[in-house]
Amino acid sequence: MDTVAPFLILLAIAALFWLAIIRPQQRRQQTMRRMQTDLSMGDEVMLTSGIIGVLRSLDEETVQIEVSEGVTFRVVRGAVGQVRTPAARDENTEPAADAAAEPEEN
Repeated sequence: MDTVAPFLILLAIAALFWLAIIRPQQRRQQTMRRMQTDLSMGDEVMLTSGIIGVLRSLDEETVQIEVSEGVTFRVVRGAVGQVRTPAARDENTEPAADAAAEPEEN
């Protein structure tokens, strides 16, 4: 039993490492891959570099993103980091109605 205890401790440490670090990273990668394969024309997306635009064309490996009227970028699907929905964007960018921010006029 004295020779098995150190082996069991190492096995337990390896299992905790897998549960705490490797498995969550695998789930994040799977979610990112699913999002990148489910892209559709007209989606507003943000690239991993922070550039925001609207998808104008798609193929197997690349997408074309319009960042301004008449200006498009061709990037690989892996560069898309987030799909921004209009509802989520409006909630995050809408200014709060704060009495201190806008003084009342008398």
